Amino acid sequence: MSRVGKMPIAVPQGVDVKITPEAVTVKGALGTLSLPQNALVTVSNEAGVLKVAPVNESAEANAMSGTFRALLNNTVNGVSKGFEKKLTLVGVGFRAQAAGQKLNLQIGFSHPVVKDMPAGIKVETPSQTEILIKGMDRQVVGQIAAEVRAFRSPEPYKGKGIRYADERVVLKETKKK
Repeated sequence: MSRVGKMPIAVPQGVDVKITPEAVTVKGALGTLSLPQNALVTVSNEAGVLKVAPVNESAEANAMSGTFRALLNNTVNGVSKGFEKKLTLVGVGFRAQAAGQKLNLQIGFSHPVVKDMPAGIKVETPSQTEILIKGMDRQVVGQIAAEVRAFRSPEPYKGKGIRYADERVVLKETKKK
Protein backbone atom coordinates (compact mmCIF):
# COMPACT_ATOMS: atom_id res chain seq x y z
CA MET A 1 0.00 0.00 0.00
CA SER A 2 1.33 3.44 -0.89
CA ARG A 3 2.11 5.52 2.17
CA VAL A 4 2.67 8.68 0.12
CA GLY A 5 -0.83 8.51 -1.32
CA LYS A 6 -2.39 8.35 2.15
CA MET A 7 -0.88 11.64 3.37
CA PRO A 8 -3.30 14.58 3.24
CA ILE A 9 -2.38 17.87 1.53
CA ALA A 10 -3.05 21.01 3.58
CA VAL A 11 -4.31 23.83 1.35
CA PRO A 12 -2.76 27.16 2.49
CA GLN A 13 -4.70 30.42 2.84
CA GLY A 14 -5.33 32.18 -0.47
CA VAL A 15 -5.26 28.97 -2.52
CA ASP A 16 -8.49 27.87 -4.20
CA VAL A 17 -8.92 24.25 -5.37
CA LYS A 18 -11.63 23.31 -7.87
CA ILE A 19 -12.21 19.60 -8.55
CA THR A 20 -14.01 18.56 -11.75
CA PRO A 21 -14.22 15.15 -13.46
CA GLU A 22 -11.73 16.37 -16.11
CA ALA A 23 -9.12 18.20 -14.01
CA VAL A 24 -8.09 19.60 -10.65
CA THR A 25 -7.55 23.36 -10.97
CA VAL A 26 -5.50 25.14 -8.31
CA LYS A 27 -5.50 28.95 -8.15
CA GLY A 28 -3.11 30.89 -5.94
CA ALA A 29 -1.12 34.08 -5.56
CA LEU A 30 1.35 33.20 -8.33
CA GLY A 31 -1.21 31.97 -10.90
CA THR A 32 -3.33 29.01 -11.91
CA LEU A 33 -2.25 25.44 -12.63
CA SER A 34 -4.41 22.58 -13.83
CA LEU A 35 -3.74 18.87 -13.35
CA PRO A 36 -5.70 16.39 -15.52
CA GLN A 37 -7.69 13.85 -13.50
CA ASN A 38 -6.71 10.20 -13.52
CA ALA A 39 -9.35 7.46 -13.72
CA LEU A 40 -7.55 5.35 -11.08
CA VAL A 41 -7.77 7.91 -8.25
CA THR A 42 -10.40 10.07 -6.59
CA VAL A 43 -9.61 13.49 -5.11
CA SER A 44 -11.69 15.03 -2.32
CA ASN A 45 -11.52 18.42 -0.61
CA GLU A 46 -12.53 18.17 3.05
CA ALA A 47 -12.40 21.53 4.87
CA GLY A 48 -9.16 22.75 3.30
CA VAL A 49 -7.47 19.34 3.22
CA LEU A 50 -7.04 17.42 -0.04
CA LYS A 51 -7.13 13.63 0.07
CA VAL A 52 -6.24 11.24 -2.75
CA ALA A 53 -7.60 7.68 -2.71
CA PRO A 54 -7.33 4.80 -5.20
CA VAL A 55 -10.65 3.75 -6.81
CA ASN A 56 -9.94 0.04 -6.30
CA GLU A 57 -7.41 -2.27 -4.65
CA SER A 58 -5.22 -2.88 -7.72
CA ALA A 59 -1.49 -2.27 -7.51
CA GLU A 60 -1.69 0.16 -10.43
CA ALA A 61 -4.35 2.30 -8.72
CA ASN A 62 -2.36 2.25 -5.48
CA ALA A 63 0.81 3.38 -7.26
CA MET A 64 -1.08 6.10 -9.12
CA SER A 65 -2.52 7.43 -5.86
CA GLY A 66 0.98 8.17 -4.58
CA THR A 67 2.05 9.69 -7.89
CA PHE A 68 -1.06 11.83 -8.20
CA ARG A 69 -0.75 13.00 -4.60
CA ALA A 70 2.85 14.13 -5.22
CA LEU A 71 1.84 15.96 -8.42
CA LEU A 72 -1.07 17.64 -6.64
CA ASN A 73 1.16 18.67 -3.73
CA ASN A 74 3.66 20.20 -6.20
CA THR A 75 0.80 22.10 -7.86
CA VAL A 76 -0.45 23.50 -4.53
CA ASN A 77 3.07 24.49 -3.45
CA GLY A 78 3.79 25.98 -6.88
CA VAL A 79 0.87 28.41 -6.92
CA SER A 80 1.50 29.48 -3.31
CA LYS A 81 5.32 29.61 -2.98
CA GLY A 82 6.78 28.71 -6.37
CA PHE A 83 9.91 26.73 -7.19
CA GLU A 84 13.44 27.80 -8.05
CA LYS A 85 16.64 26.21 -9.29
CA LYS A 86 20.03 27.80 -8.82
CA LEU A 87 22.86 27.19 -11.29
CA THR A 88 26.48 28.30 -11.02
CA LEU A 89 29.02 28.83 -13.80
CA VAL A 90 32.52 27.54 -13.15
CA GLY A 91 35.25 28.56 -15.59
CA VAL A 92 37.43 31.50 -16.54
CA GLY A 93 35.41 34.03 -18.54
CA PHE A 94 32.09 32.21 -18.09
CA ARG A 95 29.30 34.78 -17.68
CA ALA A 96 25.52 34.84 -17.63
CA GLN A 97 23.21 37.79 -18.17
CA ALA A 98 19.42 37.88 -17.95
CA ALA A 99 17.70 40.22 -20.42
CA GLY A 100 13.92 40.02 -20.05
CA GLN A 101 12.80 36.54 -21.11
CA LYS A 102 16.23 35.66 -22.54
CA LEU A 103 19.32 34.26 -20.90
CA ASN A 104 22.62 35.19 -22.56
CA LEU A 105 25.50 32.84 -21.77
CA GLN A 106 29.17 33.23 -22.59
CA ILE A 107 30.56 29.81 -21.79
CA GLY A 108 33.75 29.41 -23.78
CA PHE A 109 32.28 29.03 -27.27
CA SER A 110 33.13 31.39 -30.13
CA HIS A 111 29.55 32.68 -29.99
CA PRO A 112 27.18 33.63 -27.15
CA VAL A 113 24.44 31.11 -26.33
CA VAL A 114 20.93 32.59 -26.01
CA LYS A 115 18.12 30.65 -24.30
CA ASP A 116 14.52 31.89 -24.56
CA MET A 117 12.41 31.28 -21.46
CA PRO A 118 8.84 29.96 -21.84
CA ALA A 119 5.85 31.79 -20.37
CA GLY A 120 5.63 31.56 -16.59
CA ILE A 121 9.39 31.19 -16.07
CA LYS A 122 11.52 34.04 -14.72
CA VAL A 123 15.29 34.04 -14.94
CA GLU A 124 17.57 36.19 -12.78
CA THR A 125 21.32 36.60 -12.54
CA PRO A 126 22.30 37.89 -9.07
CA SER A 127 25.95 37.78 -10.17
CA GLN A 128 27.71 37.00 -13.44
CA THR A 129 28.28 33.39 -12.39
CA GLU A 130 24.88 32.62 -10.83
CA ILE A 131 21.56 31.86 -12.54
CA LEU A 132 18.21 31.66 -10.72
CA ILE A 133 15.33 30.03 -12.59
CA LYS A 134 11.93 30.59 -10.93
CA GLY A 135 8.40 29.47 -11.74
CA MET A 136 5.27 27.85 -10.36
CA ASP A 137 5.44 24.57 -12.35
CA ARG A 138 8.11 22.32 -10.82
CA GLN A 139 8.48 20.15 -13.91
CA VAL A 140 9.04 23.12 -16.24
CA VAL A 141 11.54 24.79 -13.86
CA GLY A 142 13.54 21.56 -13.61
CA GLN A 143 13.42 20.99 -17.37
CA ILE A 144 14.65 24.51 -18.18
CA ALA A 145 17.45 24.18 -15.61
CA ALA A 146 18.49 20.86 -17.18
CA GLU A 147 18.47 22.41 -20.68
CA VAL A 148 20.64 25.34 -19.53
CA ARG A 149 23.04 22.93 -17.78
CA ALA A 150 23.24 20.81 -20.94
CA PHE A 151 24.80 23.70 -22.90
CA ARG A 152 28.04 23.07 -21.00
CA SER A 153 27.78 20.32 -18.40
CA PRO A 154 30.69 20.06 -15.93
CA GLU A 155 33.65 18.21 -17.37
CA PRO A 156 35.37 15.67 -15.09
CA TYR A 157 38.99 16.92 -15.20
CA LYS A 158 38.81 20.62 -14.24
CA GLY A 159 35.11 20.84 -13.30
CA LYS A 160 34.42 23.67 -15.74
CA GLY A 161 30.86 24.13 -16.92
CA ILE A 162 27.37 24.88 -15.66
CA ARG A 163 26.31 23.00 -12.55
CA TYR A 164 23.49 23.04 -10.03
CA ALA A 165 24.31 25.02 -6.88
CA ASP A 166 24.18 21.91 -4.69
CA GLU A 167 25.91 19.60 -7.20
CA ARG A 168 29.24 18.10 -6.29
CA VAL A 169 31.51 17.25 -9.22
CA VAL A 170 34.09 14.54 -8.51
CA LEU A 171 37.25 15.39 -10.42
CA LYS A 172 39.27 12.67 -12.15
CA GLU A 173 43.00 12.47 -11.96
CA THR A 174 44.84 13.05 -15.25
CA LYS A 175 46.76 10.25 -16.93
CA LYS A 176 50.33 9.70 -15.79
CA LYS A 177 53.11 8.48 -18.10
